Amino acid sequence: MIALIQRVSGASVEVEGRVTGAIGRGILALIGVETADSPSSAGLLLEKVLSYRIFPDDAGKMNLNVRQIGGGLLLVPQFTLVADTRKGTRPGFSGGAPPDQARELFEALLRGAEAAHSPVASGVFGADMQVHLVNDGPVTFLLHSP
Repeated sequence: MIALIQRVSGASVEVEGRVTGAIGRGILALIGVETADSPSSAGLLLEKVLSYRIFPDDAGKMNLNVRQIGGGLLLVPQFTLVADTRKGTRPGFSGGAPPDQARELFEALLRGAEAAHSPVASGVFGADMQVHLVNDGPVTFLLHSP
């Protein structure tokens, strides 16, 4: 699994004009699911996202994670993260998990996040979403499940 995480001062996601998830300070995580991913991939990626130190401590160094600052986590499914862009000018998606598998693993990630952290919000799998964010820094990292 892949997570593109962004440190945000606020973020929200809308589907058909309705806000489905919103957070204040925290992490917006765009999530991509690949064919080889499994429930253990989801668990490992979640732990990495929650533990990744991207928030400043009192000295201004990135030494704190989202748990330590009591920040929010907004999970948004985004299949385009798994695109193969190495050749040509059109992305290929053969490495992406089929929709049923991807939905199952995204929902497992979301359930795990809700059990391990608060507040947690999410987008809607398969929906046309509008994501609003204020990237704080900007700080953005691409994480892969081990």
